[in-house]
Amino acid sequence: MGYVIGLDMGSTAMKALLLADGVMIYEICPTGVDPQEAGRKILSLLCLRAGISLDDVACIVATGYGRVNAPYANVKVSEITCHAKGAYFIDRNVRIVIDVGGQDSKVIAVGSEGEVVDFYMNDRCAAGTGRFLDVMASTLEMSYEEMAHAALSSRNPARISSMCTVFAESEVISLIAKGARKEDIAAGLCHSIADRLASMVRKLGVKGVVMMSGGVAKNKGLVNILGEKLGEKIYVPDEPQIVGALGAALIAKEKIGN
Repeated sequence: MGYVIGLDMGSTAMKALLLADGVMIYEICPTGVDPQEAGRKILSLLCLRAGISLDDVACIVATGYGRVNAPYANVKVSEITCHAKGAYFIDRNVRIVIDVGGQDSKVIAVGSEGEVVDFYMNDRCAAGTGRFLDVMASTLEMSYEEMAHAALSSRNPARISSMCTVFAESEVISLIAKGARKEDIAAGLCHSIADRLASMVRKLGVKGVVMMSGGVAKNKGLVNILGEKLGEKIYVPDEPQIVGALGAALIAKEKIGN
């Protein structure tokens, strides 16, 4: 068997996916403070589950924020390319991929063969990222899951004018002091992020199926609000966090000519 692995080394989550003939196994774990060691551990865990040795793996392709810290990878590829390839494999009709990670957000235009046509990326601040939402959830004294669920029940979303994490946190604290309902604040935060993402999508000027990948895609409140703003139903895979790792594994498969 030609075993290959895609390793997506995100800033907050490490994702690894093993491909072989008719076999697909994946693992997700926290990145922690040492991406290189976290990558080594998840590779070992993945091989253990597959009942193989790392020596049996023909090719490892690393992608993501921490790919520079992967001496065990044979190839290192941009996450833009990997997310496009993974999304296209899942659904060949996908033309836009919205990936919101822990530290950045990306909107990718995908061509008819799964290639990257264009993209926009926000990596200069935490605005609209998983880190931004984690901070806001903490300020609301809610878990991330509770905040995402609360946003769905709001009928009167609060207005959040700033996307800077520090200023938005101050706004949230002020709204709490004024007696605003937590679900309305949560919805307001989702609206602010959705506005930013929708603007990035419109700049691409591309039409077609929209897929959302990354951990933030599990926030149904944000996905619904973004879909309304775009006038499109957003497709979220069963496990949106592994799209980049899947793309990396597919590239590894191509590298060994399999």
